[in-house]
Amino acid sequence: MIYAAILGYGTVGSGVAEVLSSNRDIVARNAGEVIEVKYILDLREFPGDPNESKVVHDFAIIENDPEVKIVVETMGGVNPAYDFSKRALLAGKSVCTSNKELVANKGPELIALAAENNCNYLFEASVGGGIPIIRSINHALTAEKIDSITGILNGTTNYMLTKMDAEGVDYADVLKEAQDKGYAERNPEADVEGYDACRKIAILSSLVYGKTVNYEDIHTEGISKISSEDFKYAKALNRSIKLLGVFKDENGECFAMVSPFMIKADHPLYAVRDVFNAVLVHGNMLDDAMFYGRGAGKLPTASAVVGDVVECAANLGKNLPLNWKDEKVTLASFDDRKQRFFVRVAGKDKASECLALFGEAEIISIPECPDEFAFITGELTEKEFAEKSAAISGFIGRIRIA
Repeated sequence: MIYAAILGYGTVGSGVAEVLSSNRDIVARNAGEVIEVKYILDLREFPGDPNESKVVHDFAIIENDPEVKIVVETMGGVNPAYDFSKRALLAGKSVCTSNKELVANKGPELIALAAENNCNYLFEASVGGGIPIIRSINHALTAEKIDSITGILNGTTNYMLTKMDAEGVDYADVLKEAQDKGYAERNPEADVEGYDACRKIAILSSLVYGKTVNYEDIHTEGISKISSEDFKYAKALNRSIKLLGVFKDENGECFAMVSPFMIKADHPLYAVRDVFNAVLVHGNMLDDAMFYGRGAGKLPTASAVVGDVVECAANLGKNLPLNWKDEKVTLASFDDRKQRFFVRVAGKDKASECLALFGEAEIISIPECPDEFAFITGELTEKEFAEKSAAISGFIGRIRIA
């Protein structure tokens, strides 16, 4: 018997308990022993819950129990999750987490601490929910030089963009619907402004690069400025709009960003809809491989956490090395990044002004927006585009072209 403790009995934490119970025999077969939840740490009581007798309110009980070999951290946020994770690792207990915020902030420190104490810090569920992307990078793709990752990494925003695309719904209306369905928080900023996706691409970039890509250094934009009119143009171009996290390794330089992009109908990520996530990985030998599945939700995320629990249980007293050092990566200049842009300007009479600034361009006209001038630029650096667009009177907005 191997004993585990769960920190935080919310959506994911209760899901972990459910997966361990429902798939008890499968988990035991793969772990080599039965895994039993001994403690659940939470501030609340859970009367009537099958695990109510396991609830404790003091982390020291878990920390000081030598029978507990694995700690599952599903609290979210940096504190007190960081303190509890650190104390567990110092006590030689492996930690498995779904906490992307903590991993993005403290990942290399906790990985190093696990190595020093012959245990493990694993975080499969921190990116892509139930999609096994981190394990694939760490194990299945170790013969590859991964030179790019492009992902739909946030289910909330992908759901919203899918509804806007399919039904022509305005941003404000689709956000309210997402909140009513529980897909978006009351304060949706982390999702809709791209911060959640930013932390996830930072984690993936760091694992690929082997050094720390600081999420605070990544240029990040969300979907709050995307309108139903943008989708009308996208349809005319046989494209859709997706919020993408992008990592590229070009000639030894690392680049990362999060932004809405217009993508073609033949792009592998075009058909990823609703709350699903997908990660497109390019390797120098493999070429393209795509990982697709539910990027959030109680049981898909819990399944990924339990996969880590099984790996820790099968390797008690042994550290599984992860290639992520605390050395910081200096990202390639965002200003120098070359890109094509879709641009909207108020007023049909702005054509000559825009073309004088941007030169040759693909002009887009749709009957739904008769009073606008829209076009796709040639390839420009981000800095060049920012300077030129600032000189346009009546500038409405732009979306990058992938």
